Amino acid sequence: MTESLTTSPRKPWAKSAARIGWALLILTTLYVSYFSHLGAIGFVGPDEPRYAWIARDMAETDDWVTPRLYGKPWFEKPPLYYWGAAVGFKLFGVSEAAARLPSAISALLLTLALGWLALRLYGPETALWLLLLLPTSLGMVGFSHAAATDMPFSGMLTLAMVSAAVVLGLTRNRNTPVIPRTPWLALTSLGFFLGLAVLAKGPAAILLCGGAVFFWAIFTKSWRDALRLFHPAAIVAFCLTALPWYILCARRNPDFFRIFIIEHNFRRFLTPEFQHVQPFWFYGPILILAVLPWSATFLWAAITGGMRVARNRRLSRAATFFSCWITFCLVFFSLSQSKLPGYILPAIPPILLVLARSFVTWAPHSRRAFGAVHLVFGVGLLGVAEFLGPLRIRALTGSTVILFVMVRVFVLLAIPNLLMGFAFWPSKSVRLQNSLLALALASLTGSIFFADRILEDLRPIYWREKDLASQLLAHGVPQDRTYLYLAVNRNTRYALSFYLHRELLDWDQNTEADGYVVSGSVDCGRLRKRGFSCEEVPLGASAEGWSVSHVTAKSSASSPASSGKPQ
Repeated sequence: MTESLTTSPRKPWAKSAARIGWALLILTTLYVSYFSHLGAIGFVGPDEPRYAWIARDMAETDDWVTPRLYGKPWFEKPPLYYWGAAVGFKLFGVSEAAARLPSAISALLLTLALGWLALRLYGPETALWLLLLLPTSLGMVGFSHAAATDMPFSGMLTLAMVSAAVVLGLTRNRNTPVIPRTPWLALTSLGFFLGLAVLAKGPAAILLCGGAVFFWAIFTKSWRDALRLFHPAAIVAFCLTALPWYILCARRNPDFFRIFIIEHNFRRFLTPEFQHVQPFWFYGPILILAVLPWSATFLWAAITGGMRVARNRRLSRAATFFSCWITFCLVFFSLSQSKLPGYILPAIPPILLVLARSFVTWAPHSRRAFGAVHLVFGVGLLGVAEFLGPLRIRALTGSTVILFVMVRVFVLLAIPNLLMGFAFWPSKSVRLQNSLLALALASLTGSIFFADRILEDLRPIYWREKDLASQLLAHGVPQDRTYLYLAVNRNTRYALSFYLHRELLDWDQNTEADGYVVSGSVDCGRLRKRGFSCEEVPLGASAEGWSVSHVTAKSSASSPASSGKPQ
């Protein structure tokens, strides 16, 4: 496929124009995939509002050592994400976009570093494909738009692994001096970025990096090269980066190591205490979803690559490095008793690098098979969309919008696969192939750019807590007497607390004081049957689906406090 991204030598300007076009497509893809629509939806899940709260607390109190949730120390994660989000809040104000900016920046740094490594190892064409495939994969787009620790951890770990590849001598070429010099910059950056990874999520970074290099040394018998990672420059850089915060936090909080190291690392890995129990094969389907819309490429490359390795019985040092990186991440997190989709994110970058390499080396020799796989996959996605259409019509009201969005998403994911399939179908027209490939990637970038149109349909779902908080403030509901009904889930509890800038507690039905009870399932009609004096607080249309009830305790049901108007 090397010739597929070139043009006729009779028109030198055309070659330059093509390079400019591909460069613009890469820059546009990086921006759109990582930085567009960072604030398009409200906080999702229980983690985003919690982490954003801790970051806002740091920005407000200037305590950059002890993470605090609702005024109490919170040692579930180290502070790297909190620091980044707190700086974002100080610079750009408190918003969803500012909270997600550290993840977007981490994703960009990760992509550029891996692109540089692909350029050094395999040349410009593999680097080009990596810079287009990686940012458009579902896992990278999704986690770059999440106010969470997963992308900062994966970003810093990837930067450390790229530095390790340089230290191991994988980037050496014919221009490298015969007598290798000490790679001081790579050693320092290895320690620095590994230290940042430890500050992002903890000691798992050391295990993932060390485990991958350990097995690489076994398979390549390159123990001398692997021992270079223990150079004093790398160790000093790591210690200066990671240890100061751990020491300061432990001195200020005696329970830090017990809570963070024992409970949130060892127990999370070894026991099902945190209730994220999944089967051993959990990350297989997750990987296929994470690399969408390039899942067909992933499956094709896995089968083709496996057959080639079985036939040749050998891998290059670089290929072994990426294989150990991917495999160790998969096995390590599959063995964990606590599994969440974001845990496997560190394996996504090397997988996409392997896919980019397959576009350059394997696809040209199997054009018909490669194109057919993508055509079949694209048609399959259209089939899923067609199947969901009738379901949408018969669906319950609450699921209709989600199904409608899923139909459009599957159609948009099918388009680049179909174009990719036609591009690799046997054809002698290089210009046609280039045009179809560019169109496939441009269509995907355009779909991401206009994702806000799709997300707008989900506003009743992903803005519900912020809309409710705005209505509570607009109607003067006193925050110090606002409570949550017991059935309210964790997502709503943390998000509503963040937007109201106050921890909301559960409603105590036995208290004699009146209060304002927020619920999505219980209204005044049901509360009156239990003997409470209750009046509904009228809210705007944006708070549809919520009820806010001004409730007076049974013992004071006749009190004038049950007037129904906020005091």
